[in-house]
Amino acid sequence: MAGGSDRRAAAAARRRLLPGGRLAGPMPWIIAIMMFLTVLAAAAGLALAAAVQSMSDDLAGRATVQVVEADQQVRDRIAAQALASLRGAAEVRAATAVDPVRLAEQLRPWLGEEAVNGDLPVPALIDVMLTPGDAGAKLERLRARLRALSPTLRMEPHAAFLQPLAGLLAALGWLAGGVVALMALATGAVVVLAARGAHDSHRGTIEVLHLMGSTDVQIARLFQRRIGMDALMGSALGFAFAIFVLLLIGLRLADTGSDLLGAIDLSWQGWLALALIPVAGIVLAMVIARRTVLRALGRTL
Repeated sequence: MAGGSDRRAAAAARRRLLPGGRLAGPMPWIIAIMMFLTVLAAAAGLALAAAVQSMSDDLAGRATVQVVEADQQVRDRIAAQALASLRGAAEVRAATAVDPVRLAEQLRPWLGEEAVNGDLPVPALIDVMLTPGDAGAKLERLRARLRALSPTLRMEPHAAFLQPLAGLLAALGWLAGGVVALMALATGAVVVLAARGAHDSHRGTIEVLHLMGSTDVQIARLFQRRIGMDALMGSALGFAFAIFVLLLIGLRLADTGSDLLGAIDLSWQGWLALALIPVAGIVLAMVIARRTVLRALGRTL
């Protein structure tokens, strides 16, 4: 019986927390703000990376052929010849002529009614999808093939038009990653300050614990557990608000109906990575608190 009582007392001592209660000070709220911003930045970086990958996959091996000819009859004849030649090329998986009416309707907001009534010569367009692999070499061979038909034929890959946008999205993704790293450093600094403050405020209690035979590791475990609970509460609160905001933004993006904005999405791997951020934050806070308190206890001896 006495052995069982001792074991229960030892277990209770290991679970003991420093006085002050949970969410009693500013640290949980600071960690909640840090976690909120960290999750948002990480979600932005993951979503932008997914958008760049999706854009690259969609544009790889796609090109547009333009028939730049003022005379409509000549333009239509050259476009028909180019379409037949492309469909017979081994490098082309599919070639489709763009509907002139649809093209004119898309140009109407910028060119006015002239784009519809035919007064303004609009190039004929052919959408080309290449077979997989080595798109650059295939484009060069197809350009040579088209130049043999007519000098008015121009072929441009889709990636050339959106390459600057893809570069911008990639740069913003790296920026979001940098923000996540800075927020992790800031959170670590907050934990260090909180651990040092808790150590100074409980200096008398620490001296009593030392007189009772407690080791530095046992005392540091008390601080580690207290800061871990604060980090748990703050991380849960910040993560919940961040997920709410992300879901709200996702609904807004879906309402826009834009294919480009619709590509900014998170896969299940991205959501899993976001879910691991608060766990990593709690572990980081506990490790930093333990080392900070142990270092402070070592200096007091």
